[in-house]
Amino acid sequence: MTGTFLYDPDECPLTAALGVIGGKWRGLLWWRLSKGLGRFGDLHRSVPQISRKVLSGELREMVAHGVVERRSFSQTPPRVEYSLTEYGKTLGPVIEALCAWGQAHRERGAARTR
Repeated sequence: MTGTFLYDPDECPLTAALGVIGGKWRGLLWWRLSKGLGRFGDLHRSVPQISRKVLSGELREMVAHGVVERRSFSQTPPRVEYSLTEYGKTLGPVIEALCAWGQAHRERGAARTR
């Protein structure tokens, strides 16, 4: 067919990026980890709206993408810590730019509702 455009989401770089940092919690979790908050319990307390199950799943996905490292310590009680990898730290400028845009967008929305 002439003029037909087939979109392959696997070829879109934006889709790839949002697969790593998109969603309701990953940006916030990245930000918390960038501030050094790395124990599971501390992360959960800092974002009480997220269930332990969802937090665990989000962290697992971030580990799978290579932006977060998970370390478990053999002790009683068990301790697990998460931290940004060097690769994960490269998201800093990207997330800062998204935050700046998001703030401008919020201000624009507030100005339009006045």
